[in-house]
Amino acid sequence: MKSDFWKRRFRGLIILQCMRWYLRYPVSYRNFEEMMEERGVDIDHTTIYRWVQRYAPEFEKRLRWYAKPLGFSWKVDETYIKIKGQWKYLYRAITSDGQTIDFMLSHKRDTKSAIKFFKRALKQCHEHPCKINTDQNPAYAKAIERIKKEESLSQNVSHTQVKYSNNRIESDHSRLKRRLVPMLSFQSFHTANRTLKGVEAMLMLVKKQTCFLRKSLGEQIKLINELFHIYS
Repeated sequence: MKSDFWKRRFRGLIILQCMRWYLRYPVSYRNFEEMMEERGVDIDHTTIYRWVQRYAPEFEKRLRWYAKPLGFSWKVDETYIKIKGQWKYLYRAITSDGQTIDFMLSHKRDTKSAIKFFKRALKQCHEHPCKINTDQNPAYAKAIERIKKEESLSQNVSHTQVKYSNNRIESDHSRLKRRLVPMLSFQSFHTANRTLKGVEAMLMLVKKQTCFLRKSLGEQIKLINELFHIYS
């Protein structure tokens, strides 16, 4: 099996370290270039960008096996992401104890997008929820009604629209947004989507949302390396 870093100029450990730091901490690509230069590693910021675009979605995909959420009460909401000067919508769902269920970047904030998001989120869970709380956006009620009719969701699932009940996901949005501030504005939907997959996956890891008790920072780093077949 070929290495994930076959034909790369830098070793896999360096590439994963750069990806991990960029996804975890609020720094820009240019800031990161300077930080690596101080450590004696000469890497252009565009190279780090290409690494994030290449490996961040793969990191999210592989981490999913370790990060299956368990929760019967969902908090669902969307937040705004600026892409090339225009606002897009990041749908997000978490459990009542803060575990990330799923997320989806969307051009629109409508019933069709909400239906698509709920169907995606349901595939990520071991069990369907008993309760879903959203804001007052009428698209959510229509989407839940539609997927119940399609029998993709149990008829027994209750839907509430209580604002204060979504305080936890609003707080979770804030954690995500603090990381995105140095990124300023994404230049394309494709770039934003790939980067956000990595940022959300790293947030799952920070929340200690993984199996096998990978709790400490050292264990989290070891898990990321193992996901890309690098063993110490």
